[in-house]
Amino acid sequence: MRIGMVGAGQASAPHLQSIRDLAAEVTLARVVARSPGKLAALDLPAGTVTSTRLEDILEDASIEAVLVLTPPNTHGEIVERLARAGKHVLVEKPLDISLEKAQQMVDICEQSGVKLAVMLQHRMRDASLALARLIREGALGPLLSASASIRWWRPQTYYDEPGRGTLARDGGGVLMTQAIHTLDLMLSLTGMPDRVLAMAGTSAVHQMECEDTVAAVLRYPNGAIASIAATTAAWPGFPERIALNFTGGSATLEAGELRAELTDGRKIQVGVRQATGSGANPMAFDHAFHRALLQDFVASVRNGTQPSVTGRSALQVQQLINAIMASSASGAAVSLR
Repeated sequence: MRIGMVGAGQASAPHLQSIRDLAAEVTLARVVARSPGKLAALDLPAGTVTSTRLEDILEDASIEAVLVLTPPNTHGEIVERLARAGKHVLVEKPLDISLEKAQQMVDICEQSGVKLAVMLQHRMRDASLALARLIREGALGPLLSASASIRWWRPQTYYDEPGRGTLARDGGGVLMTQAIHTLDLMLSLTGMPDRVLAMAGTSAVHQMECEDTVAAVLRYPNGAIASIAATTAAWPGFPERIALNFTGGSATLEAGELRAELTDGRKIQVGVRQATGSGANPMAFDHAFHRALLQDFVASVRNGTQPSVTGRSALQVQQLINAIMASSASGAAVSLR
């Protein structure tokens, strides 16, 4: 399958590694970016053509699918143009900087009959898939309570990059850029809450427009209660953690490892602990799950099936983030039903 790529920034590295790993399945035909300098700095597979015009991808009928790796505030327009041209799309998270624009993007891709997948790769970890299977099979029973902890670190130099941590470019701070992965994974396992009460702010260690610290409480339709703690002001950065308690046992996901204990006596361990980019280097993680999600996306295009992380499913985490920030702004609980 011939694919294209839009964007040549920091986020392109794990995608390019994944493309090289999947050379038997995909060929990177074209890469487009605004900066010729960034294009020249990329280590691209032999034969890849570069340019600064999106039209070069839109007009290339041999390209079936495109990776969109540009800043969040550009996703909507680029994905719409690709969808209108009949190109399937894998977009970096988040879908866009606002829930309204994200919803519009999903609708346009569905109306155009193209696949839309989102790079929320934590769902593709072996541990995540194993826990999802246990829940789906009913081995753990109904959810009682949950917690998500994202205690990461980013130095001020990270936020000194123009646009970083702003509403205009990123759509938010720690929630939209870092915690979104863990929150998306939690929602894929628990479903959506119906009520949110939250507080968000910026700590003394960062000068930035948006939030770097958030605390929230969620209530689920069955009465289960969950908590969220997210920050990029926890030196030196710690592995993210999801803890779920059910009537039939408990399960913890931490840094790619699952530990579950069931009331029937079973103990389950899946996966190994791995670096997750929680510290000063945001790219300090294994690209294996980028590769898994890309491979899944390519298979969905070939087979006419839905990708594992669809645009529509990714709307849920943006709905939750939207509700958290609205609750913080108003000081009142926000309903998600």
